[in-house]
Amino acid sequence: MLKKLFGFDKKGKSAVNMPEATGKDVLMSPITGDIVSLSEVPDPTFSQKMLGDGVAVKPKGTTVVAPTYGEIIQVFPTKHALGLKTVNGIELLIHIGLETVSMKGEGFQAFVKEGDKVAQGDKLIEFDIRLIEEKATSTITPIIITNVDAVESLVKEKNISAVAGETAIMTVVTK
Repeated sequence: MLKKLFGFDKKGKSAVNMPEATGKDVLMSPITGDIVSLSEVPDPTFSQKMLGDGVAVKPKGTTVVAPTYGEIIQVFPTKHALGLKTVNGIELLIHIGLETVSMKGEGFQAFVKEGDKVAQGDKLIEFDIRLIEEKATSTITPIIITNVDAVESLVKEKNISAVAGETAIMTVVTK
């Protein structure tokens, strides 16, 4: 009753009911496309796992959704990347394309801000894939676990086609 009275029952970023931490995250693809190994990313920062471990998506879609429940910990000013912390403490970087920072936000629209709580499948960012193809190095999108020291085990999918918010791409068990 109080929730309805004060508007807390409305679906929105602040009204997300976060599940309890279980120590295991099953991460869904944030973008529709083909899942590949980081070794296929034509940038050593990602392919040599300098920022962490994960997978990459060769996008066929243009919408980035939350791969799991969590909190947005950073939205880059250029909207080409964001950080998300899962309920189990795993920190993810979703970096749309390569050398997209040089686009200075052109072709990107963010639907979240730092501090927002998100549910799996919530829309985070939309991007213009044609503009990225024209102005950046690549559309390939790394999904990186940046705090790999918190990971007990990691199972990564690759060489599969994924649907945003529906296809599991990584299973992470925390320490």
